[in-house]
Amino acid sequence: MKISRFIFNMFGVNTYILWDPATHEAAIIDPGMTDSRETEAIDNFIKSNGLKLTQLINTHSHLDHIFGNAYVKSRYHLDVKAHPDDGFLANTLPDQATRFGLRIPLSPSKIDIELHDGDTISIGDETINVISVPGHSPGSIALYCPGSGFVITGDALFAGSIGRTDLPKGNHATLIHSIREKLLSLPDSTVVLPGHGGETTIGQEKQINPYL
Repeated sequence: MKISRFIFNMFGVNTYILWDPATHEAAIIDPGMTDSRETEAIDNFIKSNGLKLTQLINTHSHLDHIFGNAYVKSRYHLDVKAHPDDGFLANTLPDQATRFGLRIPLSPSKIDIELHDGDTISIGDETINVISVPGHSPGSIALYCPGSGFVITGDALFAGSIGRTDLPKGNHATLIHSIREKLLSLPDSTVVLPGHGGETTIGQEKQINPYL
């Protein structure tokens, strides 16, 4: 599996494109685009690499991770895949923007296809395992690719930090439990690709993360 990272919007969210080099099937994770420059970056990358975008997945539905959902749905005719417990966040995208003082014309988003703990997603010849990691939001998920040895953690686990839990329905104890039980149980060599900032590994976070 190949991975490319884009850093978008005023929150510096990591948007990932994953693709199978054999089939060129691709998934976009957490599209955070807010303007034409950012959407063009995605379109140009997909075109220049000859990719067929087949999946649109949200690790959770906080506004910075779903700004680009509407564009991707329209441009590439894809359904939004996410955990249903974050449906209330997707549906209130304009209200989320207002709470942050943002004046961006937005419409409510919608989760079209539900993802649950234990589900699998195929991208070409590789399989992505869906792992439920609630706490940052009730519907937060991680996407683990055992074949290529990486996990996309959204805003659950960062390099040297964890996600905030002061947003609606966040819960610190739940997040710590999710990380310890669902993420730290992965192989130490697993590369962690977070929703913000640079990558790390599970082994590194076991050793140095002060929150764990």
